[in-house]
Amino acid sequence: MDPKIGVYICNGCDIGKSVEVDKLIEAGTGQGAAVCKAHDCLCSPEGVQLIRDEIKSEALTHIVVGACSQRVFPELFTFGDEILVDRANLREQVAWCHKPNDEDTQMLAEDQIRMGVAKVKVTTAPVPYTEDTSKDIMVIGGGIAGMNSAIAAADAGHNVTIVEKENQLGGWATKFTKVFPKKAPYKDLEDSGYEELVKKINDDNSITVYLNSTIAKTSGQPGKFEVTLNVDGGSAEFVTGSIILATGWKPYDATKLTHLGFGDSPDIITNIDMEKMVADGAIKRPSDGKPVESIAFLQCAGSRDQDHLPYCSAVCCRVSLKQAKYVREQYPDAKVYIIYKDVRTPAQYEAFYANVQEDDGIFMTKGEIAKVSADNGKVLIDVEETLLGENIQIEADMVVLATGMVPTTKVEDLVIEKSEEAQVEGEEAPAKKDAPAEGEKSEAASAEQGAKIINLTYRQGTDLPTLKYGFPDSHFVCFPYETRRTAIYAAGAVRAPMDLSSAASDAYGATLKSIQAVNLVSKGMALHPRAGDTTYPDFFFQKCTQCKRCTEECPFGALDEDEKGTPLPNPFRCRRCGICMGACPERIVSFNNYSVHMVSSMIKSIEIPDEFEEKPRILAFVCENDAMPSVDMAGLKHMQYNSMVRIIPLRCLGSMNSVWVSDALSVGFDGILLIGCKKGDDYQCHFVNGSELAHIRMDNVRDKLKQLVLEEERVEIHELSISDYHKIPKIFDDFLEVMEQVGPNPYKGM
Repeated sequence: MDPKIGVYICNGCDIGKSVEVDKLIEAGTGQGAAVCKAHDCLCSPEGVQLIRDEIKSEALTHIVVGACSQRVFPELFTFGDEILVDRANLREQVAWCHKPNDEDTQMLAEDQIRMGVAKVKVTTAPVPYTEDTSKDIMVIGGGIAGMNSAIAAADAGHNVTIVEKENQLGGWATKFTKVFPKKAPYKDLEDSGYEELVKKINDDNSITVYLNSTIAKTSGQPGKFEVTLNVDGGSAEFVTGSIILATGWKPYDATKLTHLGFGDSPDIITNIDMEKMVADGAIKRPSDGKPVESIAFLQCAGSRDQDHLPYCSAVCCRVSLKQAKYVREQYPDAKVYIIYKDVRTPAQYEAFYANVQEDDGIFMTKGEIAKVSADNGKVLIDVEETLLGENIQIEADMVVLATGMVPTTKVEDLVIEKSEEAQVEGEEAPAKKDAPAEGEKSEAASAEQGAKIINLTYRQGTDLPTLKYGFPDSHFVCFPYETRRTAIYAAGAVRAPMDLSSAASDAYGATLKSIQAVNLVSKGMALHPRAGDTTYPDFFFQKCTQCKRCTEECPFGALDEDEKGTPLPNPFRCRRCGICMGACPERIVSFNNYSVHMVSSMIKSIEIPDEFEEKPRILAFVCENDAMPSVDMAGLKHMQYNSMVRIIPLRCLGSMNSVWVSDALSVGFDGILLIGCKKGDDYQCHFVNGSELAHIRMDNVRDKLKQLVLEEERVEIHELSISDYHKIPKIFDDFLEVMEQVGPNPYKGM
C-alpha cells in the first residue's frame, strides 16, 4: 500500500515570522503529501491532538513534523509503531540561523519540507527482529568487581554464572591484609570485606559459580551466547544473554625495571611482594631475614614512562602510603622514605594522605630516580630534582617498587601457535606475527592479538578489541563500560586502573548495561548509541559479489561470512550504524528507515537553481551523533551561517555510500561536505571507527569525481566535537569560497 503522508508545520518559535508558511504547505503538497497544514504551536497538547485526530480521520501512515530539531521532544511526536514520523528542522536549521523573510531562507525551508516528504515516501516502519533469547548474565572473573556484578544482577532478578580461573573467589582482595580507609575520618586501614561477598554469592541460588574454570569457546550473539567451559578437568555448557568481563589486572613485569635495580639485590622488591610479606606475618629483609630499620618506596616504577607504562596506574601512591603504615606499625623506629613524581590521592583519600604526612617517621619528597644500587648489604638510591633543590642519596635496608597495573586483556609477548585449544569454530589459526607496536592496531576492529579469555568465535578475533594500552576499547566519553562486542561489558581494573572500592562501584555500571542489553535484545531493539532502534540491516544477497567489505569493516563483529565470503548476519550484534551500507559497492544493504535509495530520494527532492553566482548549492552529509547536535547548537545560539547549504543527517559518517556523491553532483550540487565525529586515539565516533572509514573511503569519492570529470576540491571532509558548534559558520563560509574559486558544477541545469 502506498504511504499516505501528512505534513504539519509549526508557526511557533519564530518559524512563522521567518518564512512564508503557505509556501511550505505548497512545497509539501507538491512533493506528494496528502495533507499539509500549519499550527501555531505543534508541541502544545492541541497541536499533538490535531495530528492524532487526522491520523485517524485521514488514514495517514507517514507524518512529517516541520518544527524544531528531532532531538527536541522525541517522544511527543510518537504516534504508535505503525505510524512513521520524521522531523523537518525549521527552527534550529532555518528560523534561528538565517535572515528572516529572506528569499534564500524561504528556499531552504521549502527544501527541508521536500526532503522530509521524500524521505518518508520511500521509508517503511521498522519491524523488530526477535527470537527466543536468554536473560541470564555471565560474569568472567570472581574478584571484587565480578562478585559485585553478580550480586547486583541476581538482586535484579537474573540468573548469573561466575567463571573464575582460580580455586576461590575474591581475586586480589584475598592477597591484601588491609585496604585503604573507606569511611571518615579516612585514617585507619580496613579489611577488604570480600568474605561477606563470597558468602552472599554462595547463599544465592540464582548464582552458579565455576571455580578452576576457563572459557573454551563463546559462540553466538547477544541473548544467545553459547558458552563452553573447561572446568577442573571436565567441561560445562550453557547459554547466556550478556557477558561482563571483570578479569582484573596483573602487575607490570618488574624484570623490565633494571634501571631501578630490580634483580640486582633481593632487597629490591615490588609492592606485590610487600603485600605477600605482610600477609605472611612480618616485614623482613629478604637477603638475611632481619628486621628493617629503613625502607624506601619508589613511586611510578614503570608507570608514566613512555618506555614502560605511559599511563598512571591510579592506586600505586595509596598502596605505598598503606604499606608505609604497615612498616611503622611493625617497626615504630623505622625510617620510611617515599620518592614520588606526584602523589595522586583523589577525593576523600586526600585525608588519608594528610594523615600519613603527619607521621614524623615518614619522609616524602618529589624527585627523579637517577640510580638504584646495592652496596654492602644496603640499597643506595640517588635522587635528583627534589623539592629540596639539591640531589640526595638515601641509604635503605630495603626498596619497594610501586609497579603499575596491566589489564589481563593485554598480551605482553605475543606468540600465536596452531593448537586445538587455540582454534575457534570453523577457522584456521592465524599466522604467527609480531606484536603490534605500542598504540598500533593491525586491524581497526580486530581483537587484542593472542588474547584467550572469552574465546569468541567472531571472525575478527577471539577476544575484545583493545585500546593502545591493552584496555578493552570503549567510547570513553559517553559509554565507558561499552566494548566493541555488543552486550559484552568491561568492569573493574580490566577497564581502567582502579582500587577495590572503585571496582565495586564500577561493577554496578556494567551490570546495569548488561541488564539493559538482555532486555532490549529480547525485544529486537538496538543497544547504544541507537538504543531502542528496531531496525536491522537487510541484505539482497542475489547481488552480493563476496567482496567482504561489509564483514571486514563492521566495528562490532556483527557479520561473519561463509567459505565464499558471503555475509552471515548476526542481527543481535548489530548496532544499526549502517557502516555495512556505506561499505557495499553493490548497495545490497538497507534498513526499513535508512537506505541508499532513501538518501538519494532526499538529494533529488532538493531544488537546484540554475544561477551559480547568487545561489550556489552545497550538500552537507552530517553525522547524527556529534556533528548534527553541534549544528543544532549553532542554531540554538542563533549563530548565522550560509543559507546555500542543505543538510542530510546520517547515522554515522561511516554509512556514507559514494553513490550519494554521484547523485548530488549529477543533479547539480556545486560542492559536498562530509562532517563527522573525531577520529584517532581519542576518537569520539559513537560507532568507533566510522569517521575513520569515511576518510579512507575518500579515495572512492575521488574516483567518482574523476569519472564525472570534476575537481577534487568539490568534496571536503571535516571532524567536529559536539562542542565545536562555533566552527559551523566558518566551515560553511570557507567551503563556499572554495566553490567560488572552482566555479559552478557543469552538470547544473542538465
